[in-house]
Amino acid sequence: MEQKITTPITEEVTTKLHSGDYCYITGEIYVARDAAHLRMNEALDRGEELPIAIENSTIYYMGPSPAREGRPIGSAGPTTASRMDKYAPRLLDLGLKAMIGKGKRTKEVIDAVVRNKAVYFAAVGGAGALLSKCIKSSEVICYDDLGAEAIRKLYVEDFPVIVVVDSEGNNLYETAIEEYRSI
Repeated sequence: MEQKITTPITEEVTTKLHSGDYCYITGEIYVARDAAHLRMNEALDRGEELPIAIENSTIYYMGPSPAREGRPIGSAGPTTASRMDKYAPRLLDLGLKAMIGKGKRTKEVIDAVVRNKAVYFAAVGGAGALLSKCIKSSEVICYDDLGAEAIRKLYVEDFPVIVVVDSEGNNLYETAIEEYRSI
C-alpha cells in the first residue's frame, strides 16, 4: 500500500502503517548520526534537555555531502541504522516516533518501537542524489562542530521510504525472506 504522510508523525499515524507499506513523507524531520546521538545521550545522562523537540519527531540517519550551488543539501542517502541502536530505545521512550535509515535493527530497538507505537522506515541506499531532490531546506540546529554529523532540520516533500518495522513489530526483513522462500 502507498501512503502519503505528514510530520509530525504521531501514534495515530504509526498504528495505521504496516510493514512493507510505501510512504511519502512531507514535513520537518531531523538528521542525526552516531556522533550526534552520542552527544544527545551524554546530555540526557547529565540531566539536560535535548537540543531538539523529540516527541513525535522523525530522525533520518544520514550525513549529507556538501550542497551544490542553488541546492539546500548535497547527496543525502541513508546510513546504517544499527550504529544508532544503543541510543534508539532511550529516544523512543522519550517520544521519538519514526526513524529512517537502512539495514536491520536489534531486538531492543524493535521492542522499543512496539512499546512506543513507533515505526522504522528504510530509505533506498545508493540513491542519495535522488533523495536529495525531495529535500527543500536544510538548517543546522546544533553540534555544528560535527560537520556532516551535526543535527539538521530538513523540510522534505514526498520523501520516499518503506515501512520496515511497524508499531506491532512486524519486520519486513524477516517477512520478505519467508515470502521469497515460499516462492
